[in-house]
Amino acid sequence: MNARSTVRRVIPAAPGADRHPGLDLANSRLSMPGDQIADLLATPEDATRWLIERDLAPADSVLYEVCADRLRTLRARIRELFAAHLQAVEPPAEALAAINTAISRVPTAAPLRWDRSQGLYRATPHPTDQVVDHALGVLAADIADLLTSPDAARLTACDSRPCMRYLLRTGRRHWCSVRCGDRARAARAYARRTR
Repeated sequence: MNARSTVRRVIPAAPGADRHPGLDLANSRLSMPGDQIADLLATPEDATRWLIERDLAPADSVLYEVCADRLRTLRARIRELFAAHLQAVEPPAEALAAINTAISRVPTAAPLRWDRSQGLYRATPHPTDQVVDHALGVLAADIADLLTSPDAARLTACDSRPCMRYLLRTGRRHWCSVRCGDRARAARAYARRTR
């Protein structure tokens, strides 16, 4: 069993990630026990698997490092938007631009081109670019929807350190998982005993 499947079995998706794939993307880099960091998009194969498992790419897709890097870059920009939202500050212009660029790059139709030898023709983008552009567009549109919906008021960071995941708060719950809740309660109990 590889480390990625272990991560999926040990830590369930954060609340809200099942409805918002963009939130799931933001949480695709997470802290693990023993101060380890797991990146579910670390390699092109990992990024491909992540997209396929979320029905954002066909099962036979093959991504390259440049594609995986685009996905990791969007993840970083989403995290910047989430942090700005939670601090109620203006988001970085680069983060907004990344979301808007991803939304606008979803190809709806092949552009019309002209070439002396062919005349007019429809240009078909590279299949891998189409897959990645589509996935990034869906994820970016989901983030735009999330941050402009009533759910935005429920967006929060997991309250258990060193966790780095975001979630949609339900009730009084401020943790992304039972494991993080247990860790936070244990830390509070330890702090009370050592005072």
